[in-house]
Amino acid sequence: MKPSDIRTTLQQYRSWLLSREYSAATIEKYIRALARFFRESGASRRPSREEVAAWRDSLVEQGYAPSGINAMLAAINDYQEFCDNPQGKAKPLKRQRKVFCDPDRELSREEYFRLLNAARDGGNRRALLLLQTICSTGIRVSELQYITVEALHRHKASIRCKGKCREILLPAELCKRLLKWCMRQRIHTGAAFVGRTGKPLSRVTVWKILKALCSRADVAWKKVFPHNLRHLFARTFYSIEKNLSKLADVLGHSSIETTRIYIMESGAEHERLLNSMHLLL
Repeated sequence: MKPSDIRTTLQQYRSWLLSREYSAATIEKYIRALARFFRESGASRRPSREEVAAWRDSLVEQGYAPSGINAMLAAINDYQEFCDNPQGKAKPLKRQRKVFCDPDRELSREEYFRLLNAARDGGNRRALLLLQTICSTGIRVSELQYITVEALHRHKASIRCKGKCREILLPAELCKRLLKWCMRQRIHTGAAFVGRTGKPLSRVTVWKILKALCSRADVAWKKVFPHNLRHLFARTFYSIEKNLSKLADVLGHSSIETTRIYIMESGAEHERLLNSMHLLL
């Protein structure tokens, strides 16, 4: 397709995604993947399965991780629904389920508390509360806007994300600290965390706030991001309450298989387990 035709197609697809109430982050991810697909494959507006599969295989040859390839392929297959071309979908790469997570990216409980201390010692009250709010509730960064003054008074938040609604309970001590913060910031209604314009903090702003603590806390930069706090919440919850189904409900997952990813132990923990089995003579 011509560049002008690609732009038109992307605009139409974006409108379709909006009408289906996809999250803003998902829309941007899908649009980027689709634009790349058209640019690299030279496919027509209604791509054939062979064209999509050939592009998928080219990504494999370039050395992309299967998870990344499947994420981009999900966007292309979703686009095929938009253009009424389901027969053009290609199968995702098959992957064996990982037994343990990457220790270089796993945020430990000890590192989390180092981040808290760094925020407290640096006088950054907002960062301190942000860390504790995400990690003690397990919410997504996009769900932070639902931690409102009204929710804090009720000790529970009503969250709407990815077309689903759920209620989560908020720790009493967290509510107490956040209400005190809101009072000092003269926030009487709406989101507890807002920017200078009064709007809820954006995903990018939250990332920047957390990343700024890395050096002082001596925690690797690549470990510090909101979703890692959600993973820490999940591992901690599961270590106490061995109920995967309940954890899935709390996190807002439709599939328990997704929740399993969140409670994987690190390779170091797995190695300790193997060594403790004493099966060698």
